[in-house]
Amino acid sequence: MSNRPDAALADEPAPPVAPLLSPRVIKREIWIVLALSLGASAIWSIVDIVGTLTEPGGLADSVQPMNSAKAEAERPWYDLAQQLVSLTLAMAPVALCLHLLSLDRGNPFRAIGLDTRRPAFDLLGGAGLAACIGIPGLGLYFTARALGLNAEIAASNLNDVWWAVPILVLAALKNAILEEVIGLGYLVTRLRRLAWRPAAIVAAHALLRGTYHLYQGFGGFIGNAVMGAVFALFYLRWKRTGPLIVAHTLLDIAAFVGYLLVAPHVSWL
Repeated sequence: MSNRPDAALADEPAPPVAPLLSPRVIKREIWIVLALSLGASAIWSIVDIVGTLTEPGGLADSVQPMNSAKAEAERPWYDLAQQLVSLTLAMAPVALCLHLLSLDRGNPFRAIGLDTRRPAFDLLGGAGLAACIGIPGLGLYFTARALGLNAEIAASNLNDVWWAVPILVLAALKNAILEEVIGLGYLVTRLRRLAWRPAAIVAAHALLRGTYHLYQGFGGFIGNAVMGAVFALFYLRWKRTGPLIVAHTLLDIAAFVGYLLVAPHVSWL
């Protein structure tokens, strides 16, 4: 046997090579993921708005509750348990997407920019983006409500419990992780593998985000479609979901917690 170092290296097994997924496999994978997550939400949202439009009063008199209590006020511990279980199980499609990306992209967190390499950029960029989107979005909501094109959004319907604010913050974080990891980190990565043009990717993501918010009304559809286009453009440029998750979390915290604190004292929410 040779004592040369390169001979010893030649006897070692080669490191495994990640399989190259075919376009057919990627397309099938995308449909499965969407059917288990945002795509299913989009379908139910279409069903919901059809129901709203065909009932007396239509959108103008409709109220869409969010973050509702899951048990009566007399059993707050049971409500809290259900809230935590619901938030936890909602992360299953996110875990699936990260797993699928890891099969051919290595570290999925690094691949979609959900790591700690640029914390200051993620925090500051996300905060700035939230400010730029939040104020116009609020104006669009009130305009759509005045025109009868949007339902009234009751952003928090929790019982009067001490854990209401922490649960709303966790719900905001859940929404951000779910939508940005699946809708941007996973979906955009896969569409780029299918050689989609950036304009087509932006349009597809905007349409998807707008559609699964359609239950709110046409104002909600337009506002979230615009937000989706902006987020997709920034993701294609930054290659990071980190700042987008920060921005989305801040927007939802402002909406959820703000509604909880302000709605009981005003008549216009």
